[in-house]
Amino acid sequence: MSKQDYYETLGIDRSASDKEVKQAYRRLAMKYHPDRNENSKEAESRFKEIQEAYNILSNEQKRSLYDQFGHAGISQETGGAGPASGFGDIFGDIFGDIFGGTTGGGSRQARGTDLEYQITLTLEEAVSGVEKQIRLPKNLVCQECNGSGARAGTQPETCETCGGHGQIRIQQGFFSVQRTCPDCHGKGTVIKDPCPACHGAGMVRKDKTLSIKIPAGVDTGDRIRLAGEGDIGRPGSQPGDLYVQIKLTKHSIFERDGDDLYCEIPVGFVTLALGGEIQIPTLEGRANLKIPSESQSEKVFRLRGKGVRNVRNGAQGNLHCKVVVETPVNLNDEQKQLLRKFEESLNKGGDSHNPKSRSWSDRIKSFFDEIVS
Repeated sequence: MSKQDYYETLGIDRSASDKEVKQAYRRLAMKYHPDRNENSKEAESRFKEIQEAYNILSNEQKRSLYDQFGHAGISQETGGAGPASGFGDIFGDIFGDIFGGTTGGGSRQARGTDLEYQITLTLEEAVSGVEKQIRLPKNLVCQECNGSGARAGTQPETCETCGGHGQIRIQQGFFSVQRTCPDCHGKGTVIKDPCPACHGAGMVRKDKTLSIKIPAGVDTGDRIRLAGEGDIGRPGSQPGDLYVQIKLTKHSIFERDGDDLYCEIPVGFVTLALGGEIQIPTLEGRANLKIPSESQSEKVFRLRGKGVRNVRNGAQGNLHCKVVVETPVNLNDEQKQLLRKFEESLNKGGDSHNPKSRSWSDRIKSFFDEIVS
């Protein structure tokens, strides 16, 4: 009987990357793995086909031969690519962590789950660094049974099915496969009299308060890893890690972009025209900014070293202040008359006082002349 195309077996295109090959194999192998389909000959046969396809397509040399010559090329190169080819390596790589077992016998404690927690900071807290306390629910070792899962005064008993190994060996055709023991689920022991506090789990769900030191310079999107502060998997197993995600609140004055800060400052027309000195805010307090005469609206002034200190290399960012002209409002008759006289005075000077306006007028005239012509 002819064999099915390996790419069709895994449900992928012939141009699939190595990562896509492995992802397809993981998905299908988990679905048809014998541990999840006990006493199913169809699933067992499908699993062998999937494994054989992965064994070929995950190997660069074998895949190249298969692409050129099909199954014939593989048979000539390897003397037949049966499902047992490379089985130990594949099983250990793909299923060791999923099913909690190893191909060499004995049980393996699964690592605990990583946890994530989002913490919100003000800009000032992020810039200077701060210590925060957080409270999060997590799995903790049961104090009543000290993690054994058995009622106080009793102990877990050796599993009779696997003899304490956590694995059972099953013969499948020409080779044998080790599976997680269905009675003790890989622990090697069973609990006859469970602890009433944790119901035999060996752990309980409780809130834990942690103190976290936030370094100076963090920004939205940064993560702080606290090793071993995640959930425990099983009592005695290595706990996962806690990842604290940083988020900054919107500031009333400053906008942050990396290590630089930006702000917009309204300035009167007279100050921009004649020049002067204004007070501006910085994260360190007030500072004076000199405005040169004849400054234009939206001019940006850079204050070196007044930004944020980089959390990684210590480099200091800058503060960028954009001055924006503020048109006066609620003018009285005298003020309006003074502005009209001022405008008349400017007009007498021709284009010398408003070069940009003259340039703009010339561009408009040229634009309409081209349309008419």
